[in-house]
Amino acid sequence: MQRGSERRRCVLKLLTKEIKKKLPALYSTDGKKGERAVAVKFFTPWTNWTWFVLEGDEQENGDYLFFGLVEGHEAELGYFTLHELESVRGPAGLKIERDIHFDSTLQEAAPDFCEKLWGEDKLVNPFDPKE
Repeated sequence: MQRGSERRRCVLKLLTKEIKKKLPALYSTDGKKGERAVAVKFFTPWTNWTWFVLEGDEQENGDYLFFGLVEGHEAELGYFTLHELESVRGPAGLKIERDIHFDSTLQEAAPDFCEKLWGEDKLVNPFDPKE
């Protein structure tokens, strides 16, 4: 039997060095629409909330600002920070987790959202000032 002081708890980092290296800079994937690769997926294990990170940059204060799709009560594109994700606590102290097996484009991850936003029936993308 292990003593309490000898137990080690596995803590999964939300943002690793490898993810930081491959994370596209903010605004660098504009115009790619649903074909953008999702750099990392975060989720709450106690609800259906999911964050699909498309881009991000380290801020002056050391935090990371991300842009991506947030699926919760509604699905929407927007900005969120690493600190915000790390500060969320669920039942029994559960935290937001990173999906270590996720590898997809936004179109594959959220086809209904992409169709609504960029489908053939949409003449203008409201998030792209070039259109």
